[in-house]
Amino acid sequence: MATIKDIAEKANVSIATVSRVLNYDTTLSVGDETKKKIFEIAEELSYKKRPSKKAAAPRIAMIHWYSEQEELNDLYYMSIRLSVEQQCMHQNLQLVKFFSYNTEQIKSSDIQGIIAIGKFSQKQVEELSSVCDTIVFVDSSPDDERFDSVVIDFDKAAKKILNYFMNKGHERIGYIGGHETFKDQTAEIEDLREKTFKEYMTQKNMYDETFVYTGEFTVQDGYLLMQKAIEDFGDALPTAFFAGNDLLAIGALRALHEKGIAVPERVNIIGVNDISVSKYVYPPLSTVKVHTELMGETAVDLLIERMADRKIAKKIFIATELVIRNSSF
Repeated sequence: MATIKDIAEKANVSIATVSRVLNYDTTLSVGDETKKKIFEIAEELSYKKRPSKKAAAPRIAMIHWYSEQEELNDLYYMSIRLSVEQQCMHQNLQLVKFFSYNTEQIKSSDIQGIIAIGKFSQKQVEELSSVCDTIVFVDSSPDDERFDSVVIDFDKAAKKILNYFMNKGHERIGYIGGHETFKDQTAEIEDLREKTFKEYMTQKNMYDETFVYTGEFTVQDGYLLMQKAIEDFGDALPTAFFAGNDLLAIGALRALHEKGIAVPERVNIIGVNDISVSKYVYPPLSTVKVHTELMGETAVDLLIERMADRKIAKKIFIATELVIRNSSF
């Protein structure tokens, strides 16, 4: 595992700066470029390098539903993007990148395939397919019959967390989650983690709607939502929280720490994604590992197959695994 010292040396900054950036220290005055450099190096050092392969060199586009600023606040998507870039390099593919894409810009880029990272409305999907119908979607699957996709089964991931908590004897389990909308604001996106939490806990006769807190998938909202839960429940605070992603969990940890609530002795927290910074926060975060590097690699491989004239669409689920660190026991 890469250490904070390894990251600091490669980023040419101090160990203290790296530690504070990885822990989302809001009092640190450092530019977005430095943050981006540190986060990208942390991601890159976690990859297992593969030998380079020789291949034809078609020109493909990577469409990111996030802007570069938004990606900086959600390392899950940064990790997917970096793995796509690395696999394209290994496969000798020409890659053109678009953040918060413009259809006309893509049309003028003379591309043979598209990797679309994130969640896209039906209108956006049709716009993309009018440019090029060879598309692989990563982290969403808008049309299984037409397009290849690489996705995670968040229903299973959620149940791994809840089963772990239940097996450890927790009876009061809370949820801290987020909501998303398509970039064209046409609809809110259903979150399978929250849906599974409500349905599975109801099946177990353990669901309490007052234990559910939702905002945005950010560190700041995780902090604010946990503060609200502490204010609402005091000494009766649930003994375990499932956080919809690691950023929410990191913010929640900070709120608990500020209030002197011991983790994991009093409250257990488990997040989702296992972003590169999860192992560096205090205490190191328990989480469901999503293999983002494999998601990106698989998307590139699927696109190569499609460009080689495969006609039938594929939908590939990448397995997850529960990683227990010090925020739960």
